Amino acid sequence: MTFVSPNEDELIAMANALSGCDEFQPLKESQKKNISVMSLFQLLKPAIWVLLENGIEMVLVTVGSNGVFLCNKGGPRHFKKHTEKINRTGFGGQLYKAFMQKNPPSRSSGISELNKSSHLFAVHFPSLAASVVRLTGAGDCLVGGILASICAGLDIMQSVSVGIAVAKAAVEAEANVPNTFNLSAIAGNVLALYFSYILKVT
Repeated sequence: MTFVSPNEDELIAMANALSGCDEFQPLKESQKKNISVMSLFQLLKPAIWVLLENGIEMVLVTVGSNGVFLCNKGGPRHFKKHTEKINRTGFGGQLYKAFMQKNPPSRSSGISELNKSSHLFAVHFPSLAASVVRLTGAGDCLVGGILASICAGLDIMQSVSVGIAVAKAAVEAEANVPNTFNLSAIAGNVLALYFSYILKVT
């Protein structure tokens, strides 16, 4: 499996299933209160490792208002895009064009020097401030935005940024999935988000 996108509880359940025991316990609400993002990551890291050690290439853990952690053990070289045979038509093509008009350069090309070993490589993307109407469908829209972006030729960093912006649009809509997406607004949100993620090698 290449890519999974669990929330905290799903991550724990997956790690327990793969390890064959109940080694990992869901985080208690008291553990989550007043905790830094990096401390939260340290609590989740052992479970993330189980998934990576069992052959999953990329683990994207959603942590609610704390954003998402994108993790692998191959380093940033695995975040680079493969643009051969990309067919940029339909919504994917429109998404790619809207994103590239804002023209953020690929940051993954400048961080390869961090990959010194097979250590866990993690990137934290913060969430975007939203006027929340309902949360139903946010996770599906996050993953849908990421997959549409990858298929359109964006790299994983760009694609996760798009996914978070699409999830923001979803939670601000009455429907589980918005009837339409404002690609210009999404691209603007992506631009702000894309330059705010935090790199970490552990």
